[in-house]
Amino acid sequence: MKLSKIDLSSLRAIAHDEDGLKLLIEREDEIEYIEISAPVAAYEGLQLLDRIISSTPAIEPCEEPIEMLPACSSMAAQVGYDEEREILQIEFNNGSVYQYSAVEPELWEDLQSSDSVGSFYNQEIKGYYPSVKIE
Repeated sequence: MKLSKIDLSSLRAIAHDEDGLKLLIEREDEIEYIEISAPVAAYEGLQLLDRIISSTPAIEPCEEPIEMLPACSSMAAQVGYDEEREILQIEFNNGSVYQYSAVEPELWEDLQSSDSVGSFYNQEIKGYYPSVKIE
């Protein structure tokens, strides 16, 4: 595998339609519009990359206690959510506790109704939301 350094700092917006990727790139004092033939997976990959990069800054843990509910899961012991602050808290079976910020109430509802907390966590939460370990 060959790694390449890529600077995406001038990329301002992306979209995708049946013809491929649409990009807005800032070049000095102008915005350039570029179309690239690409599958929707390329668009989804760029969106995921943006979420990962956006979540990089450390967040401060919430000091207020969050009411926790038991989780019937091989991965998590308890889960809780603070709707006012949009913080999801997960206590894993190994004892570590993480808080995830900017979690929409709908995601919390979906987590509660999911068949598998672990699968839902891996597909919808891990890597998508800023997090901090509190224990």
